[in-house]
Amino acid sequence: MTPRSRAAAASPAVLLSLLTLSLAGCELGPNFFSPAPPEATEYASPGERNLGDGPRDKRTLDVGARIASDWWTIFHSPALDRVMKQAIADSPSLAQAQAQLAFAREQIIVAQGAELPQVDLTGGIARQEVNVEISGNPRPPIPVNIYSISPTVSYPLDIFGGLKRTVESREASAELSQDQLAAAYLALTGNIAMQSITIASVRAEMETVERIIADDERNLKLVKTAQEAGTATEVDVTSAQSQLANDRTLIPPLRQRLSVAKHALAVFAGKVPIEFDAPDFDLRGFALPNVIPVTLPSTMVRDRPDILAAEAQMHVASANIGVATAALYPNLTLGATFAQQATQLTNFFSGAYSAFSIGASAAAPIFHGGALKAQQRAAYAAFDAAFAAYKQVVIQAFGQVADSLQALLHDDQDVASQAAAVAAADKALKLARLSFQEGNTTLLQVLDSERQADRANIGLVQARSRRVLDTAQLFVALGSGWWNTPPLVPPPPATPAAAK
Repeated sequence: MTPRSRAAAASPAVLLSLLTLSLAGCELGPNFFSPAPPEATEYASPGERNLGDGPRDKRTLDVGARIASDWWTIFHSPALDRVMKQAIADSPSLAQAQAQLAFAREQIIVAQGAELPQVDLTGGIARQEVNVEISGNPRPPIPVNIYSISPTVSYPLDIFGGLKRTVESREASAELSQDQLAAAYLALTGNIAMQSITIASVRAEMETVERIIADDERNLKLVKTAQEAGTATEVDVTSAQSQLANDRTLIPPLRQRLSVAKHALAVFAGKVPIEFDAPDFDLRGFALPNVIPVTLPSTMVRDRPDILAAEAQMHVASANIGVATAALYPNLTLGATFAQQATQLTNFFSGAYSAFSIGASAAAPIFHGGALKAQQRAAYAAFDAAFAAYKQVVIQAFGQVADSLQALLHDDQDVASQAAAVAAADKALKLARLSFQEGNTTLLQVLDSERQADRANIGLVQARSRRVLDTAQLFVALGSGWWNTPPLVPPPPATPAAAK
């Protein structure tokens, strides 16, 4: 064969190689881009104002500020800091999210490995004998040993990018797991803060009610003394006893709320209730910041992990469109096999017992009953659903932040109103008691003033508690700095025996 004839014979293989190289970078399906942030520049509805906009507001918002990952330290509560540290270290929910992230990252390596040449080795040893009498040879069967070894190499060319889109889908799934870990971290720290503040709130209410009960008991003694002196009647004694009994009924529900909050805090801290001794949080131990950091709306959508998780889910759905589209086209795989087989080990490495094959195989879908096109349409539908879910998450996030900001504004107003109500009720009670001592009013008027003062004091405690709770809720709603979270080390893998 002349050089020209050899070149002509090789040209189809060369053209096939060039065509393969030209198509190797082709990826079917849409390329994913992060959605543009909403055009909203504020959280409040038209006509609403924010904290700090009024001349009498003592607290203001620092719009555009960033929030640290340990956002709860803004309350300056050492007890809360200790519980947070313990909960982050021991939380099963964080451990689960970390393990899921580790799983997702390993799946990326699995998908990437499918893009590379696959090399396998098989070997064997067998003993066989063949009956040759059926071919007319009267020789009896002779048993022989057969030794074999066969390495194989295969390489999927991924002309239409199905494998690349699979890798992209796995990478997006890992991003989703990362965002879910961040969401678990934010939810855990938020729940710990909420339950801790609730414990402090209930204890403050209990202290107030206990002071009220102590006042009732003193009133009852005074009325009984007055009855003995002839200046009070049995009706006055009964009224004082009724007031005391009614106020005592306030304690059991508060004790139940306190128990529930402590049990919930233990669960969030990764402990059963018997193993966890909740601190005696004091509402006065939670400092309120005068300047509250608030991220911009365009920044918030890049901070909240549930929004980022919804975006990652969109990315997964987008990549799956490419996978489903590539399934409609042929697959081309290059392969090579080398086989060495002999009946004696001394001849095993002889070239006379070697064989090889090199070639390419193609598989093209012809008829699948419409299943492949249906898979592609389903992938597009899944992306539409993920996009709608993303928009819904963003809308809900804006609503939650707006609610929290308005709650802070109204909480300050409520605290001021309740403080004024306490001052007025205390003054009225003082005057009623003086008037009663001088014999100008009845005990019923004093008890009525006491009820007003009691309600005002309990209302003030509740208003202050709501203000602290709503401040924590705002930080959670904004996403609160999870991107700056210290690296969370995945726990060691649990063996089945350890799991038992």
